[in-house]
Amino acid sequence: MPLLATGKKFIRTIEQSGAVGIYVPSEGGFEGRYKRRLRATGYLTLFVSAPGMGDLASYFTDVHGVRPPHLGKNQIRTYFLPPFVTYQLENLPPQAKGLALWLYDGKRLAKQELAYLSAITASEPRLKVVVELGGARTFEWQPLSDIVAAA
Repeated sequence: MPLLATGKKFIRTIEQSGAVGIYVPSEGGFEGRYKRRLRATGYLTLFVSAPGMGDLASYFTDVHGVRPPHLGKNQIRTYFLPPFVTYQLENLPPQAKGLALWLYDGKRLAKQELAYLSAITASEPRLKVVVELGGARTFEWQPLSDIVAAA
């Protein structure tokens, strides 16, 4: 990997395919450079942990209920949260190019969930998705549709 990576190929791949699966070195550091490149290009970036989201379709585009643990004598309650991605897209700054959703620890996602992430970017052109899928010796990326088709 070159010392100064411009990230132009990475940005071009994201803009063409909409969703990208990446493989990062375990010592870290490289993904931070590419996150900065996304922000410098004009994307609003959000970093979210992939496991624990539940149903991606309802979490991203529908109002969904969350039940915190009641821990004994407290009442069981349900809080309803706004759709994560839809809310962010509605409130994008006017100068923003779009929303880049960076999901780390995405190796725990199922093939159907990866296919959904690839499909949601086709239906919403302002949304770009980057999923960390595992480790590699160098920072590598592929369109998510290619990864889903190969799996």
